[in-house]
Amino acid sequence: MAKRDLYEVLGVAKNASEDELKKSYRRLAMKYHPDRNPDSKTAEEQFKEVKAAYEILSDSAKREAYDRFGHAGVDPSAGPGPGGGGFGGFGDAFGDIFGDIFGGGRGGGGGRSNVYRGADLRYAMEISLEQAAQGYDTEIRVPSWDSCSACHGSGAKPGTKPKVCGTCGGQGNVRVQQGFFSIQQTCPTCHGTGKVIAEPCVSCDGVGRTKRTKTLEVKIPAGIDSGMRIRSAGNGEPGVNGGPAGDLYIEIRIREHSVFTRDGDDLHCEVPISITAAALGGEVQVPTLAGRAEIDLPEGTQSGKTFRLRGKGIKGLRSSYPGDLYAHVVIETPVRLTDQQKKLLRELDASLTDPRHSPQTKSWTDRVKDFFQ
Repeated sequence: MAKRDLYEVLGVAKNASEDELKKSYRRLAMKYHPDRNPDSKTAEEQFKEVKAAYEILSDSAKREAYDRFGHAGVDPSAGPGPGGGGFGGFGDAFGDIFGDIFGGGRGGGGGRSNVYRGADLRYAMEISLEQAAQGYDTEIRVPSWDSCSACHGSGAKPGTKPKVCGTCGGQGNVRVQQGFFSIQQTCPTCHGTGKVIAEPCVSCDGVGRTKRTKTLEVKIPAGIDSGMRIRSAGNGEPGVNGGPAGDLYIEIRIREHSVFTRDGDDLHCEVPISITAAALGGEVQVPTLAGRAEIDLPEGTQSGKTFRLRGKGIKGLRSSYPGDLYAHVVIETPVRLTDQQKKLLRELDASLTDPRHSPQTKSWTDRVKDFFQ
């Protein structure tokens, strides 16, 4: 039988983050765990399938291989498949769930190395519409960790070394028997590191790292839109026990603009005009991100008329051509009129009684008459 797509098994999108993968895995593992479904063979198989999918997608190297080559790109020896693993696999998965909740992580025990990839970080950056359209180079300051210069990252007082944990024998995990099942959990003594520090380093309190702030150069590409992310590889949290650092994801937010609203690669703006300009027509200046442009108003332009200026929008990241600018005409009613101006408007209104001057009004009046008949 053909294997199901791993992302479908976990119920997540292909661009799901590690947190989303972990959250879905916890939920499904709890749902289908044999302890909760003691008489269901179907739940047992689903549990195995969920566990196997998570073991692949939670490993960055395996996930990359799977994304490129599908099931053929994943080494079968990397972990038990949906149909294998036995009840020991249940205990491993259940232990992973509680280990993550109480501060542990993947790896450790069962012969696996206690090496952890650092967590990813997120940084929200707000930019203007102009910066998004033209591109923008800037610098940001983000929290970071450096290896402690006193203990060189060991966490032990200079002149001493960490010792192998006597509780787990350096494995980082311990097994607890719960009825029929053997549950794997993070070692409570060493917290998954496999080592115990008898004399912690004073400079870093035994952590092996010191916190600092680093400055990063960021290049915002032209055409970026709100909600898009820029990945800065290796600038997330540092790994544990020599593991690789996580990544920094810069999430873009575009400030509200005073003139334009963006819709994909297109821009929209309102252009207020006077009653006289609408009636007589003429040229009207319209703002664009590159300067000013002109549109020709025909005589009798109505409010809400839209003019399209081709190529005056934004060239998106994946677009070959820039979008368009849509100028929406809004006829502005004059306010604070003088007595003389009001008199002139009344005289003008009296001269416009011919239905030819107000075709929309005549049409609307006729429809209203038909409605009440």
